[in-house]
Amino acid sequence: MKLPRDRIRRHNLIGRELATGAAMALAALLSTAQPALAVVGGNPAEGAMRQSLVMVLAEGGAACTGVLVAPQVVLTAGHCLPRGRQIRVYAPTPDAAPGSPHLIAPRASAVHPAYVPNAAGTRRRSVDLALIQLPETLPANYGPTTLASGEAPGAGEAVVVAGDGLAEEGKGSSSGKPRIATLRVIEPYGRSTILLWAAPAEGVRAGACEGDSGGGMLNGGAALIAVIAFAEGAGNARCGKLTQGVLVAPQRAFIDATLAKWGAAARWTER
Repeated sequence: MKLPRDRIRRHNLIGRELATGAAMALAALLSTAQPALAVVGGNPAEGAMRQSLVMVLAEGGAACTGVLVAPQVVLTAGHCLPRGRQIRVYAPTPDAAPGSPHLIAPRASAVHPAYVPNAAGTRRRSVDLALIQLPETLPANYGPTTLASGEAPGAGEAVVVAGDGLAEEGKGSSSGKPRIATLRVIEPYGRSTILLWAAPAEGVRAGACEGDSGGGMLNGGAALIAVIAFAEGAGNARCGKLTQGVLVAPQRAFIDATLAKWGAAARWTER
């Protein structure tokens, strides 16, 4: 796929506005915030995909997604943990009253040592990953996902992106539910050992958007292959043209070592 670079707008995917329930909870504790963007052109997430997704909220109103990879550990993007800001994980239960707080202060966190802030703007290599240790196991409606240790999908293969926030860019009323969209792998710069790119069919607008940083990119077996980090949109759109993620298999040593230090372990599969 040829990407018209002069017409593409690229963004990291920290949501500057929060989904309604999360905003109300965060406002009570950290700051004032309003509704956030997420997977566009997709459908509601169900089953295991839904159960593994949480929101990662930073002081000042920024919002990301996180993926549960162990009962008390969340994997997210490195830029979702801005230095010097308080972080909370938002994980409401199905029967929670609208706006009720379900904010969890992390016990510990670890940003990948090769993460470089603003790497896209400075054209530097970066591994945009971070891990968050929770002080408690989440409610029964949450469960960790399985990570893929095998070779990443190649060009043309299907991947599913999953995240929290808006279903429609700029429409606050569409927020609040985990969503997914099916894309196809593309290789605009050749095959990478760090990154994975995916795009919708020609003429379709779908993929990750603001608020989806730290969300998942999953293979056909529903195993996590990458963590969402950036998106591109054509024309005046912020997203829907291309989704970029950081592959997890090449970073297994960092993930496993960090979890072991915290007394936890992730599930890996070759498929």
